[in-house]
Amino acid sequence: MADLIFYTNPQSRGRIVRWMLEEIGQPYETEVIPYDQMKSERYLAIHPLGKVPAIKHNGHIVTECAAICTYLADVFPQAMLGPKADEKADYYRWLFYAAGPLEAAISNQAMGWQVPAERERMFGYGNFDKAIAAVDELFSLRDYVCGDRFTAADVYVGSQLMFPMQFGMLPERKSFLSYRDRLQARPAYKRANEIDEKIIDEMGLRPPQPQPA
Repeated sequence: MADLIFYTNPQSRGRIVRWMLEEIGQPYETEVIPYDQMKSERYLAIHPLGKVPAIKHNGHIVTECAAICTYLADVFPQAMLGPKADEKADYYRWLFYAAGPLEAAISNQAMGWQVPAERERMFGYGNFDKAIAAVDELFSLRDYVCGDRFTAADVYVGSQLMFPMQFGMLPERKSFLSYRDRLQARPAYKRANEIDEKIIDEMGLRPPQPQPA
């Protein structure tokens, strides 16, 4: 059995972790979990909510994309994707901002639910506009989360921006588009995408294309 096992589905947030795995450049084994098997007893032993992604490294299980990204950066320091001493504040601040307030704001907005103005103090992000404005300002001033250097935080923060933009759930601000273009030019991002797209084709998951009349 491999030291590093990746549990995923190519049509899920597992694509975030696939990208991170390609960035660290270490060998890993992929186990694709079809959606109709995620609540199986076997997989619930890996993730108690029956969700992907998850990893098992040297017998230890890690779930949740942000945790997996930071874990991999930590246990494979040779990839140099963790923060340097003077980068730690920005690295942890924005990674957990994306995992908490930003994701909640985008998810609620996509579902058509907005925080009533009189209840904004009850929510960590206040309202959708405020939540995305903070990230817009960040990437208007710098290229990456920690300044001019790509780190594991960019895998997660970038994914939290690119996915909703792809589906019209987030406005395409100039700073977001420039950040997206920098990230998508990375060789590891391209490799990860190619791997998952190939799995989609092999599993027959792609919807049939309409035929010309």
